[in-house]
Amino acid sequence: MHLLAFPNPSEMALSIRASALVFEDPKSKELLDRIKRIAPSELNALIIGETGTGKELVARHLHELSAKRNGPFLAVNCCALSETLIESELFGHEKGAFTGAMTAKQGWFEAASGGTLFLDEIGDLPQSMQVKLLRVLQEREVVRVGSHKAIPIDVRLIAATNVKLEEAVMAGRFREDLYYRLNVAALNLLPLRQRTGDVLPLAEHFLKVYGQRFGCPEATIAPAAKQILLAHTWPGNIRELENVIHHALLVTRDLIIKPTDLNLSQLPSFPKSADSDAGDFERLVSAFQALCEQEYPDLYARAEQALLQVAYKHTYRNQLATARLLGLSRHVVRARLIQHHILTAGEPETDKSHPVLPQGVSGPPIIVRDFFPKDNDYKEPFLAEASQECWGF
Repeated sequence: MHLLAFPNPSEMALSIRASALVFEDPKSKELLDRIKRIAPSELNALIIGETGTGKELVARHLHELSAKRNGPFLAVNCCALSETLIESELFGHEKGAFTGAMTAKQGWFEAASGGTLFLDEIGDLPQSMQVKLLRVLQEREVVRVGSHKAIPIDVRLIAATNVKLEEAVMAGRFREDLYYRLNVAALNLLPLRQRTGDVLPLAEHFLKVYGQRFGCPEATIAPAAKQILLAHTWPGNIRELENVIHHALLVTRDLIIKPTDLNLSQLPSFPKSADSDAGDFERLVSAFQALCEQEYPDLYARAEQALLQVAYKHTYRNQLATARLLGLSRHVVRARLIQHHILTAGEPETDKSHPVLPQGVSGPPIIVRDFFPKDNDYKEPFLAEASQECWGF
Protein backbone atom coordinates (compact mmCIF):
# COMPACT_ATOMS: atom_id res chain seq x y z
CA MET A 1 0.00 0.00 0.00
CA HIS A 2 1.40 3.41 -1.00
CA LEU A 3 0.75 5.72 1.95
CA LEU A 4 1.36 9.47 2.31
CA ALA A 5 1.23 11.05 5.76
CA PHE A 6 2.46 14.18 7.50
CA PRO A 7 5.65 13.89 9.56
CA ASN A 8 4.90 13.44 13.27
CA PRO A 9 1.09 13.19 12.80
CA SER A 10 0.65 12.66 16.55
CA GLU A 11 1.85 16.22 17.13
CA MET A 12 -0.66 17.76 14.69
CA ALA A 13 -3.66 19.63 15.98
CA LEU A 14 -7.06 18.58 14.65
CA SER A 15 -7.93 20.35 11.42
CA ILE A 16 -10.11 19.90 8.38
CA ARG A 17 -7.23 18.76 6.19
CA ALA A 18 -6.44 15.11 5.53
CA SER A 19 -3.55 13.69 7.53
CA ALA A 20 -3.05 10.58 5.35
CA LEU A 21 -3.58 9.51 1.77
CA VAL A 22 -3.40 6.06 0.14
CA PHE A 23 -3.38 4.95 -3.48
CA GLU A 24 -5.26 1.65 -3.58
CA ASP A 25 -8.27 2.55 -5.73
CA PRO A 26 -7.57 2.31 -9.50
CA LYS A 27 -8.38 6.03 -9.90
CA SER A 28 -5.91 6.86 -7.13
CA LYS A 29 -3.24 4.74 -8.79
CA GLU A 30 -3.74 6.72 -12.01
CA LEU A 31 -3.27 9.92 -10.02
CA LEU A 32 -0.08 8.57 -8.43
CA ASP A 33 1.30 7.74 -11.86
CA ARG A 34 0.54 11.26 -13.06
CA ILE A 35 2.21 12.74 -9.96
CA LYS A 36 5.37 10.74 -10.69
CA ARG A 37 5.44 12.01 -14.28
CA ILE A 38 4.84 15.66 -13.35
CA ALA A 39 7.04 15.90 -10.24
CA PRO A 40 10.54 15.99 -11.84
CA SER A 41 9.69 19.07 -13.92
CA GLU A 42 9.76 22.66 -12.72
CA LEU A 43 6.22 23.30 -13.97
CA ASN A 44 3.68 25.07 -11.79
CA ALA A 45 1.00 22.64 -10.64
CA LEU A 46 -2.66 23.11 -9.74
CA ILE A 47 -4.31 20.58 -7.42
CA ILE A 48 -8.10 20.54 -7.58
CA GLY A 49 -10.14 18.81 -4.91
CA GLU A 50 -12.64 19.19 -2.10
CA THR A 51 -11.62 20.05 1.44
CA GLY A 52 -10.17 17.06 3.26
CA THR A 53 -9.11 15.09 0.17
CA GLY A 54 -5.35 15.40 0.79
CA LYS A 55 -4.25 18.27 -1.48
CA GLU A 56 -1.33 19.29 0.75
CA LEU A 57 -0.14 15.68 0.95
CA VAL A 58 -0.07 15.52 -2.84
CA ALA A 59 1.83 18.82 -2.95
CA ARG A 60 4.41 17.47 -0.47
CA HIS A 61 4.81 14.31 -2.54
CA LEU A 62 5.38 16.40 -5.68
CA HIS A 63 8.11 18.26 -3.79
CA GLU A 64 9.76 15.07 -2.50
CA LEU A 65 9.94 13.63 -6.02
CA SER A 66 11.30 16.84 -7.57
CA ALA A 67 14.83 18.19 -8.03
CA LYS A 68 14.05 20.70 -5.24
CA ARG A 69 13.54 17.98 -2.63
CA ASN A 70 16.50 19.25 -0.60
CA GLY A 71 15.04 22.76 -0.47
CA PRO A 72 12.24 23.99 1.80
CA PHE A 73 8.59 23.10 1.44
CA LEU A 74 6.37 25.89 2.76
CA ALA A 75 2.56 25.75 2.87
CA VAL A 76 0.40 28.87 3.07
CA ASN A 77 -3.39 29.01 3.32
CA CYS A 78 -4.57 32.06 1.38
CA CYS A 79 -7.77 32.21 3.48
CA ALA A 80 -5.70 32.69 6.63
CA LEU A 81 -3.86 35.77 5.34
CA SER A 82 -5.18 39.18 6.32
CA GLU A 83 -6.13 41.29 3.29
CA THR A 84 -4.23 44.26 4.72
CA LEU A 85 -1.03 42.26 5.20
CA ILE A 86 -1.23 39.65 2.45
CA GLU A 87 1.28 41.41 0.17
CA SER A 88 3.75 41.71 3.02
CA GLU A 89 3.25 38.05 3.96
CA LEU A 90 3.84 36.77 0.45
CA PHE A 91 6.52 39.16 -0.81
CA GLY A 92 8.04 40.60 2.39
CA HIS A 93 8.54 44.21 3.50
CA GLU A 94 11.25 46.69 4.41
CA LYS A 95 11.67 48.39 7.75
CA GLY A 96 9.25 51.32 8.06
CA ALA A 97 7.20 50.26 5.04
CA PHE A 98 4.02 50.64 7.13
CA THR A 99 2.98 51.17 10.71
CA GLY A 100 4.32 48.30 12.79
CA ALA A 101 7.08 47.30 10.34
CA MET A 102 9.88 47.61 12.88
CA THR A 103 12.29 45.40 10.95
CA ALA A 104 12.70 44.08 7.42
CA LYS A 105 11.07 40.71 6.81
CA GLN A 106 11.27 38.00 4.18
CA GLY A 107 8.05 36.95 2.49
CA TRP A 108 6.96 33.40 1.82
CA PHE A 109 8.36 33.45 -1.72
CA GLU A 110 11.83 34.45 -0.53
CA ALA A 111 11.74 31.93 2.30
CA ALA A 112 10.81 29.14 -0.13
CA SER A 113 13.53 30.00 -2.66
CA GLY A 114 15.30 26.85 -3.76
CA GLY A 115 12.26 24.77 -2.85
CA THR A 116 8.49 24.64 -3.21
CA LEU A 117 5.76 27.06 -2.12
CA PHE A 118 2.28 25.60 -1.70
CA LEU A 119 -0.57 28.13 -1.86
CA ASP A 120 -3.77 26.50 -0.64
CA GLU A 121 -7.22 27.94 -1.51
CA ILE A 122 -5.74 30.07 -4.29
CA GLY A 123 -9.27 30.84 -5.48
CA ASP A 124 -9.78 33.09 -2.43
CA LEU A 125 -6.82 35.33 -3.26
CA PRO A 126 -7.97 38.98 -3.70
CA GLN A 127 -7.86 40.25 -7.27
CA SER A 128 -5.32 42.95 -6.40
CA MET A 129 -2.95 40.21 -5.28
CA GLN A 130 -3.68 38.06 -8.31
CA VAL A 131 -2.09 40.73 -10.52
CA LYS A 132 1.05 40.84 -8.39
CA LEU A 133 1.29 37.07 -8.15
CA LEU A 134 1.08 36.83 -11.93
CA ARG A 135 4.01 39.23 -12.28
CA VAL A 136 6.08 37.23 -9.77
CA LEU A 137 5.46 34.03 -11.73
CA GLN A 138 6.37 35.74 -15.00
CA GLU A 139 9.48 37.59 -13.84
CA ARG A 140 10.67 35.09 -11.21
CA GLU A 141 11.40 37.92 -8.79
CA VAL A 142 9.68 39.73 -5.92
CA VAL A 143 9.69 43.31 -4.72
CA ARG A 144 9.21 43.81 -1.00
CA VAL A 145 6.65 46.32 0.26
CA GLY A 146 8.45 49.64 0.70
CA SER A 147 11.27 48.74 -1.69
CA HIS A 148 12.02 49.22 -5.39
CA LYS A 149 14.65 46.51 -5.59
CA ALA A 150 13.73 43.24 -7.29
CA ILE A 151 14.90 40.07 -5.55
CA PRO A 152 15.35 36.98 -7.77
CA ILE A 153 13.67 33.80 -6.53
CA ASP A 154 13.88 30.15 -7.52
CA VAL A 155 10.56 28.69 -6.40
CA ARG A 156 8.26 26.03 -7.74
CA LEU A 157 4.68 27.05 -7.09
CA ILE A 158 2.00 24.49 -6.36
CA ALA A 159 -1.49 25.91 -5.92
CA ALA A 160 -4.65 24.19 -4.71
CA THR A 161 -8.32 25.03 -4.79
CA ASN A 162 -11.62 23.51 -3.74
CA VAL A 163 -13.59 25.75 -6.12
CA LYS A 164 -13.92 25.57 -9.88
CA LEU A 165 -11.54 28.25 -11.11
CA GLU A 166 -13.13 28.16 -14.56
CA GLU A 167 -16.40 29.37 -13.04
CA ALA A 168 -14.52 32.00 -11.00
CA VAL A 169 -12.87 33.23 -14.21
CA MET A 170 -16.25 33.44 -15.96
CA ALA A 171 -17.69 35.36 -13.01
CA GLY A 172 -14.77 37.80 -13.00
CA ARG A 173 -13.48 36.74 -9.58
CA PHE A 174 -10.26 35.18 -10.86
CA ARG A 175 -7.90 36.43 -13.55
CA GLU A 176 -7.90 34.35 -16.71
CA ASP A 177 -4.19 34.93 -17.39
CA LEU A 178 -3.27 33.77 -13.86
CA TYR A 179 -5.47 30.71 -14.28
CA TYR A 180 -3.55 29.63 -17.38
CA ARG A 181 -0.23 30.38 -15.67
CA LEU A 182 -1.16 28.11 -12.75
CA ASN A 183 -2.96 25.39 -14.69
CA VAL A 184 0.13 24.11 -16.50
CA ALA A 185 0.03 20.72 -14.80
CA ALA A 186 -3.38 19.95 -13.28
CA LEU A 187 -4.04 17.18 -10.77
CA ASN A 188 -7.67 16.32 -10.04
CA LEU A 189 -7.93 14.79 -6.57
CA LEU A 190 -11.25 12.97 -6.44
CA PRO A 191 -13.45 13.00 -3.32
CA LEU A 192 -13.39 9.85 -1.21
CA ARG A 193 -16.87 8.80 -2.36
CA GLN A 194 -15.51 8.43 -5.90
CA ARG A 195 -12.51 6.27 -4.90
CA THR A 196 -14.05 3.76 -2.51
CA GLY A 197 -11.08 1.43 -2.92
CA ASP A 198 -9.17 3.78 -0.60
CA VAL A 199 -11.76 3.77 2.21
CA LEU A 200 -10.84 0.55 4.02
CA PRO A 201 -7.04 0.94 3.66
CA LEU A 202 -7.36 4.43 5.14
CA ALA A 203 -9.61 3.14 7.91
CA GLU A 204 -7.04 0.44 8.76
CA HIS A 205 -4.27 3.06 8.80
CA PHE A 206 -6.17 5.33 11.20
CA LEU A 207 -7.09 2.30 13.30
CA LYS A 208 -3.40 1.48 13.65
CA VAL A 209 -2.39 5.09 14.43
CA TYR A 210 -5.04 5.67 17.11
CA GLY A 211 -4.83 2.10 18.39
CA GLN A 212 -1.16 2.60 19.22
CA ARG A 213 -1.89 6.00 20.73
CA PHE A 214 -4.64 4.59 22.97
CA GLY A 215 -2.78 1.41 23.86
CA CYS A 216 -5.03 -0.98 21.91
CA PRO A 217 -3.13 -1.90 18.71
CA GLU A 218 -5.10 -5.17 18.39
CA ALA A 219 -8.40 -3.36 17.63
CA THR A 220 -10.24 -4.47 14.49
CA ILE A 221 -13.25 -3.46 12.38
CA ALA A 222 -16.19 -5.83 12.12
CA PRO A 223 -17.30 -6.88 8.59
CA ALA A 224 -20.69 -5.18 9.03
CA ALA A 225 -18.98 -1.93 10.01
CA LYS A 226 -16.73 -2.17 6.94
CA GLN A 227 -19.80 -2.39 4.71
CA ILE A 228 -21.21 0.75 6.29
CA LEU A 229 -17.91 2.58 5.79
CA LEU A 230 -17.93 1.61 2.11
CA ALA A 231 -21.54 2.73 1.64
CA HIS A 232 -21.13 6.16 3.29
CA THR A 233 -20.78 9.22 1.00
CA TRP A 234 -18.09 10.94 3.13
CA PRO A 235 -18.98 14.62 2.69
CA GLY A 236 -16.00 15.46 4.92
CA ASN A 237 -13.70 13.14 2.93
CA ILE A 238 -10.56 11.69 4.56
CA ARG A 239 -10.72 13.97 7.58
CA GLU A 240 -14.24 12.73 8.37
CA LEU A 241 -13.10 9.11 8.05
CA GLU A 242 -10.25 9.76 10.49
CA ASN A 243 -12.64 11.33 13.01
CA VAL A 244 -15.05 8.39 12.67
CA ILE A 245 -12.31 5.84 13.45
CA HIS A 246 -10.99 8.03 16.27
CA HIS A 247 -14.45 8.20 17.87
CA ALA A 248 -15.13 4.50 17.33
CA LEU A 249 -11.98 3.51 19.22
CA LEU A 250 -13.04 5.70 22.13
CA VAL A 251 -16.49 4.12 22.49
CA THR A 252 -15.95 0.47 21.48
CA ARG A 253 -16.11 -1.97 24.39
CA ASP A 254 -14.41 -5.11 23.10
CA LEU A 255 -11.86 -3.65 20.64
CA ILE A 256 -14.05 -4.68 17.70
CA ILE A 257 -15.57 -1.66 15.97
CA LYS A 258 -19.22 -2.42 15.24
CA PRO A 259 -21.83 -0.41 13.27
CA THR A 260 -23.18 1.11 16.49
CA ASP A 261 -19.71 2.57 17.21
CA LEU A 262 -19.63 4.57 13.97
CA ASN A 263 -20.62 8.22 14.34
CA LEU A 264 -21.28 9.05 10.70
CA SER A 265 -22.20 12.47 9.36
CA GLN A 266 -25.90 13.03 8.71
CA LEU A 267 -25.32 15.74 6.10
CA PRO A 268 -27.85 15.04 3.34
CA SER A 269 -25.76 16.23 0.43
CA PHE A 270 -22.29 17.14 -0.73
CA PRO A 271 -20.78 19.62 -3.22
CA LYS A 272 -21.75 19.10 -6.82
CA SER A 273 -19.31 17.08 -8.87
CA ALA A 274 -18.53 17.18 -12.56
CA ASP A 275 -20.88 14.20 -12.96
CA SER A 276 -23.80 16.14 -11.51
CA ASP A 277 -22.98 19.11 -13.77
CA ALA A 278 -23.06 16.76 -16.75
CA GLY A 279 -26.45 15.51 -15.56
CA ASP A 280 -27.80 19.08 -15.50
CA PHE A 281 -26.80 19.61 -19.12
CA GLU A 282 -28.18 16.22 -20.13
CA ARG A 283 -31.55 17.26 -18.72
CA LEU A 284 -31.28 20.56 -20.58
CA VAL A 285 -30.55 18.71 -23.85
CA SER A 286 -33.57 16.48 -23.22
CA ALA A 287 -35.75 19.57 -22.72
CA PHE A 288 -34.50 21.05 -26.00
CA GLN A 289 -35.16 17.73 -27.72
CA ALA A 290 -38.77 17.80 -26.54
CA LEU A 291 -39.20 21.39 -27.75
CA CYS A 292 -37.78 20.48 -31.16
CA GLU A 293 -40.16 17.55 -31.48
CA GLN A 294 -43.05 19.93 -30.78
CA GLU A 295 -41.68 22.27 -33.49
CA TYR A 296 -42.03 25.45 -31.48
CA PRO A 297 -41.78 28.55 -33.70
CA ASP A 298 -38.75 30.84 -33.20
CA LEU A 299 -37.25 28.31 -30.79
CA TYR A 300 -33.73 29.73 -30.82
CA ALA A 301 -34.87 33.30 -30.12
CA ARG A 302 -37.21 32.20 -27.34
CA ALA A 303 -34.53 30.02 -25.71
CA GLU A 304 -32.00 32.85 -25.89
CA GLN A 305 -34.51 35.28 -24.41
CA ALA A 306 -35.26 32.91 -21.51
CA LEU A 307 -31.55 32.42 -20.74
CA LEU A 308 -30.89 36.17 -20.86
CA GLN A 309 -33.83 36.91 -18.56
CA VAL A 310 -32.68 34.37 -15.96
CA ALA A 311 -29.02 35.47 -16.10
CA TYR A 312 -29.91 39.19 -15.95
CA LYS A 313 -32.16 38.64 -12.94
CA HIS A 314 -29.56 36.41 -11.24
CA THR A 315 -26.93 39.18 -11.45
CA TYR A 316 -29.35 41.85 -10.16
CA ARG A 317 -29.61 43.47 -13.61
CA ASN A 318 -25.88 44.04 -13.95
CA GLN A 319 -24.86 43.89 -17.60
CA LEU A 320 -21.15 43.29 -16.98
CA ALA A 321 -21.86 40.47 -14.53
CA THR A 322 -24.36 38.95 -16.98
CA ALA A 323 -21.75 39.06 -19.74
CA ARG A 324 -19.22 37.28 -17.56
CA LEU A 325 -21.73 34.67 -16.48
CA LEU A 326 -22.65 33.85 -20.09
CA GLY A 327 -19.12 34.18 -21.51
CA LEU A 328 -20.07 37.03 -23.86
CA SER A 329 -18.90 40.60 -24.29
CA ARG A 330 -20.82 43.31 -22.50
CA HIS A 331 -21.73 45.01 -25.80
CA VAL A 332 -23.22 41.79 -27.18
CA VAL A 333 -25.23 41.23 -23.98
CA ARG A 334 -26.59 44.80 -23.99
CA ALA A 335 -27.57 44.56 -27.65
CA ARG A 336 -29.40 41.28 -27.11
CA LEU A 337 -31.13 42.52 -23.96
CA ILE A 338 -32.49 45.41 -25.99
CA GLN A 339 -33.35 43.13 -28.92
CA HIS A 340 -35.45 40.89 -26.67
CA HIS A 341 -37.09 43.90 -24.94
CA ILE A 342 -35.57 42.95 -21.59
CA LEU A 343 -33.79 46.29 -21.49
CA THR A 344 -34.68 49.60 -23.10
CA ALA A 345 -31.99 51.75 -24.68
CA GLY A 346 -30.59 54.23 -22.17
CA GLU A 347 -31.82 52.28 -19.13
CA PRO A 348 -29.26 52.13 -16.28
CA GLU A 349 -27.91 48.76 -15.11
CA THR A 350 -29.35 48.56 -11.62
CA ASP A 351 -32.95 47.63 -11.02
CA LYS A 352 -35.10 50.78 -10.71
CA SER A 353 -37.27 49.02 -8.17
CA HIS A 354 -34.44 49.32 -5.66
CA PRO A 355 -34.03 52.49 -3.56
CA VAL A 356 -31.42 55.04 -4.69
CA LEU A 357 -29.11 57.45 -2.89
CA PRO A 358 -30.61 60.71 -1.67
CA GLN A 359 -30.30 63.69 -3.98
CA GLY A 360 -26.95 65.43 -3.68
CA VAL A 361 -25.06 62.35 -2.44
CA SER A 362 -22.18 61.48 -4.72
CA GLY A 363 -20.00 58.43 -4.92
CA PRO A 364 -19.26 55.33 -6.97
CA PRO A 365 -22.07 53.33 -8.58
CA ILE A 366 -24.13 51.45 -6.03
CA ILE A 367 -26.32 48.44 -5.82
CA VAL A 368 -29.05 48.85 -3.26
CA ARG A 369 -30.99 45.96 -1.85
CA ASP A 370 -33.40 45.68 1.07
CA PHE A 371 -32.30 42.61 3.03
CA PHE A 372 -35.05 42.89 5.64
CA PRO A 373 -38.63 41.56 5.49
CA LYS A 374 -41.34 44.14 4.89
CA ASP A 375 -42.89 43.48 8.29
CA ASN A 376 -39.58 44.02 10.09
CA ASP A 377 -39.05 47.16 12.15
CA TYR A 378 -35.65 47.68 10.46
CA LYS A 379 -36.63 49.07 7.11
CA GLU A 380 -33.39 50.93 6.37
CA PRO A 381 -32.00 49.48 3.14
CA PHE A 382 -28.50 48.06 3.03
CA LEU A 383 -26.29 50.16 0.75
CA ALA A 384 -23.37 48.31 -0.76
CA GLU A 385 -20.84 50.24 -2.79
CA ALA A 386 -19.89 48.33 -5.88
CA SER A 387 -18.01 49.23 -9.02
CA GLN A 388 -18.56 47.43 -12.30
CA GLU A 389 -15.61 45.20 -11.45
CA CYS A 390 -16.91 44.32 -7.96
CA TRP A 391 -20.55 43.36 -8.05
CA GLY A 392 -22.68 41.36 -5.67
CA PHE A 393 -22.78 41.34 -1.86
